[in-house]
Amino acid sequence: MNTFTAVIEKCTDTNLYIGYVPGFPGAHSQGATIEELNKNLKEVIEMILEDGTPHLESEFVGTQTVVV
Repeated sequence: MNTFTAVIEKCTDTNLYIGYVPGFPGAHSQGATIEELNKNLKEVIEMILEDGTPHLESEFVGTQTVVV
């Protein structure tokens, strides 16, 4: 079993949740709810993994608050 960290944003134009796995080409999706997005991301990642373990282009490190 693999575990991946997804970044989730909410589009203010469509009200859809957009998610992607940083550094994982093709691992992105959207959904009307967080639950739907998670299901869609899981399906996409499972399809990508059918071709073998991908080479991740980067690794998620975290978030940072910048005060200006």
